[in-house]
Amino acid sequence: MRWQWRCQPRCWEGESLVLNVAELDKFFERHFHRRAFRLEVRDAYEVASDGGDFARYLAGEALPDATRKNVWLDELRADSAKGKAWQWVHVVRSPLSDYLRYEFEWGYAINVGAGADVRVLDSTERPRPAGLINEDFWLLDDQAALVMVYDDANRFVGAEPVSTAELPRYRRAQAVAWKAAQSFGDYWAAHPHYHRARAA
Repeated sequence: MRWQWRCQPRCWEGESLVLNVAELDKFFERHFHRRAFRLEVRDAYEVASDGGDFARYLAGEALPDATRKNVWLDELRADSAKGKAWQWVHVVRSPLSDYLRYEFEWGYAINVGAGADVRVLDSTERPRPAGLINEDFWLLDDQAALVMVYDDANRFVGAEPVSTAELPRYRRAQAVAWKAAQSFGDYWAAHPHYHRARAA
């Protein structure tokens, strides 16, 4: 089923109804000064920006493309030095998909070392808290939110700015997800069977 746009009554005042990648970057420039929180609920994402790393991971290559990855890591380090926090909670359900193993091993494990704060909520091991929503979203400085929209093939369609009236729902979801999840380091250490080297 195709995504049915629902943005008209709920968009952030003064923003476009649906943001593309370039507009999303500008939204971050305007609204992200202290903390960017992301809730992820999907078990796969089809994104061109990975530079083919997912295919390389599946093919057994040792590391992600350093040229591409280091640009992002440098941004994380620079923001961390400025006191700007990047936070993620990924809600998953075991067993992890191939994409999640890739995201954890070539994404989160490296990003944490550059200053990202990542947590995992595995719903097969921990109960889903009341107030958690089943939407990918960003919450910036607790003052602006974006719902991330994907199609049935897991491709990014656009980002919907959330109206001020709906912000409390996303603040609540952030708070309960953060409290219920465990740190990525603890989760990854407790699940060595997902590590590619161990699985091989």
